[in-house]
Amino acid sequence: MDNSLRNNKVLIVYTGGTIGMVQDENGSLHPFAMDRILDAVPQLQHTNYGIDSCQLDNIIDSSNMTPSFWVDIANIIESRYNDYDGFVVLHGTDTMAYTASALSFMFQNLTKPIVLTGSQLPLGMLRSDGRENIICALEIAATQQAVIPEVCIFFESHLYRGNRSTKVSSENFDAFNSFNYPSLAKAGISISYKQHLMLPMPTETMTVRKVFDTRIAVLKLFPGITPEVVRSLLGTPDLRGVIIETYGSGNAPTEKWFIDALQDAIDRGIVILDVTQCKAGAVKLKQYAASCDLDRIGIIGGHDITIEAAVTKLMYLLGVCGDDTATVKRLCSTSLRGELTA
Repeated sequence: MDNSLRNNKVLIVYTGGTIGMVQDENGSLHPFAMDRILDAVPQLQHTNYGIDSCQLDNIIDSSNMTPSFWVDIANIIESRYNDYDGFVVLHGTDTMAYTASALSFMFQNLTKPIVLTGSQLPLGMLRSDGRENIICALEIAATQQAVIPEVCIFFESHLYRGNRSTKVSSENFDAFNSFNYPSLAKAGISISYKQHLMLPMPTETMTVRKVFDTRIAVLKLFPGITPEVVRSLLGTPDLRGVIIETYGSGNAPTEKWFIDALQDAIDRGIVILDVTQCKAGAVKLKQYAASCDLDRIGIIGGHDITIEAAVTKLMYLLGVCGDDTATVKRLCSTSLRGELTA
C-alpha cells in the first residue's frame, strides 16, 4: 500500500446497484445495506487511509435513478466536502454514466476526485468483480500521486472521465468505455495516472448547482420513421429541449416534412441538439449535404458528446439558465467539464 495515502480520508456514498445485491426467493436481485458491503471486502480494514461510509435514505436499483437522487448524492458530498480527500459513489451500472455526467455538471470548480464504481456481479458471489473495483476506486480517491479534480468512473482496471463514459456491455466485466477520450488511469500492479489528460486544478471556489429541467426528449432516427412519430414527440406539451440521435457525422433525412417539423419546434423556442448514434466520432454539420439543412435552421451540433452527457447537460443548462435560450444554445456546444471536444 502506498504510504503517501496515510491519513487521507475517503467517504463512500452507497446508492444501491448490483454490487450490493442479494437474490430473493425468486432469484431476482435486490440491494442490501452498506454494512454488509464492508463486511464483504475485509481488505478495507487494512488500508493506510481512513474510510467512512453512508447511504441514501432509499437505496435503489439504478434503473430507478432520477435527478432527485443526483441532488441527494450531491448534497451528501457538498455537506462533507471539506472533511474528506475524495469520494467514492457505489452505483448500479445501468445509469452510472448518466449520474457521473450529471455530477460533473453540478460541481463547478471541483478540486477533489469523485469516483463512481460498481460491479457486474454482486459482492456475495464468488467471482464478483466488485471487490477489486471498490479497492481501486478508494485508492484513487485517496491518492496524492495525481491531481484528479474530476468526476470519474472506475471499472475493470480503467479510470474514465465520467462524462465521457458509456456502458457497453451487460455481460462482460469491462462494462464501460470512453470512445472519444482516453482513460485517465490504468490499474495494474501499480496505478498509472495520465495527469496530462486530466482537467486542470481550478483556482476559484467550488460551487454546486442542483437544478435540472427534465422537460426534454430524445428522438432516435431510424429508416422509415414517420411524420406522425416525429411530430408527436416534438409536440409534447411544455417541451423545452430535444436531443436528436442522428446518423454518422450528424446526418438526417432531408424530406421537407422532417425539416419543417424541426423548424417549427425551433420557432417555438425548443432547443435541439444533434448527437451521433455512433459510439465513436463526432457530429460535423455540413460535412455531408444530409446535414446542411439541420445547420441552416439552427440545430446545434453536439460534437463528440455521449448521449448520457447530452441528456444531463441539456437538463442542467435548461435548469440553471431558465428562459435564456440563447445561453443554453451557446453552452450546448461549449465544453464545460471536458465532456466534448469543440
